[in-house]
Amino acid sequence: MILSIESSCDDSSIAITEIETKKLVFHKKISQELQHSVYGGVVPELAARLHIEALPKILEECILYFDKLKAIAVTNAPGLSVTLTEGVTMAKALSISLHLPLIAVNHLKGHIYSLFIEKETQFPCTILLVSGGHTQLIEATSFIDMKIIGSTIDDSFGESFDKVSKMLHLGYPGGPIVQEKALKGDNTAYDFPIPLRQSPNIEFSYSGLKNAVRMAIEKEENNNNLNEQTIANICASFQFTAIAHIIMKLKKYFKTNPPTSFAIVGGASANIELRTTIEDLCKKYDAKLYLSSLEFCSDNAAMIGRVAVEQYLVNDFVSYKEIDIQSRIKEKNF
Repeated sequence: MILSIESSCDDSSIAITEIETKKLVFHKKISQELQHSVYGGVVPELAARLHIEALPKILEECILYFDKLKAIAVTNAPGLSVTLTEGVTMAKALSISLHLPLIAVNHLKGHIYSLFIEKETQFPCTILLVSGGHTQLIEATSFIDMKIIGSTIDDSFGESFDKVSKMLHLGYPGGPIVQEKALKGDNTAYDFPIPLRQSPNIEFSYSGLKNAVRMAIEKEENNNNLNEQTIANICASFQFTAIAHIIMKLKKYFKTNPPTSFAIVGGASANIELRTTIEDLCKKYDAKLYLSSLEFCSDNAAMIGRVAVEQYLVNDFVSYKEIDIQSRIKEKNF
């Protein structure tokens, strides 16, 4: 079995995965959403301190599996440096004390493999990764051949939901809150501009849309009109435009590179409207749609463990002295 650790942001998680069967033997996650909600977003130093408390508590529940472990896996990039450090430090300690090899896992590859928890892989596949830190379109033909086709040039899809929620004083995390408010709103109430509408490039941007929403909120506040229905209308119009931007870019891609298999992964892939809209697009192009279970959309160690199985099988290990921590991944291939 492989013990995997995830601490790239504000979720403390440990999992144990059986190598031969890919079975998820143990998985637990402790969320920090409540502690960060008072600040309207993740506070890195607070997140790191909470990992120090949470990870050892989860690890205690894994002791009975220690004699069956063949490796220790941990997220080392990308993510918040101070929180990644907590997971990597624990992984190093376990690797040394249990005399087990260490596996360094790319967090983004983890999100892709959330599709294959307790399953065999299904490649080739084109993947939309949407999270609080990333918006990327990826072509994956195998574990070692994954190419980023398009990425955000500023803010991410998931982060824009958090910021809109914060501007409206709705709380954190913003994704599920804005989605819930949007259900009661009119998505045509505000004509927010679709980002990069005239650009032929496959790339994403959310800074301009966030600014448009900010201006609409300020206008309604100045008119003393920021009531519950107005908030619902703003959320619905924002969500509609944010998704329309992604669909517009996907249509450009599908027209020239129609995929046979398509997937949505990442924390923001839990958005039901996004799933439904992309499902309709895939039906039009006769592409099979793969979705992660809602349980594994957000950051978790189960997906890290699933990647680690692939790395273990090809002896992709790293020395505890050499494992590095990266807040960002600049390469186009991973």
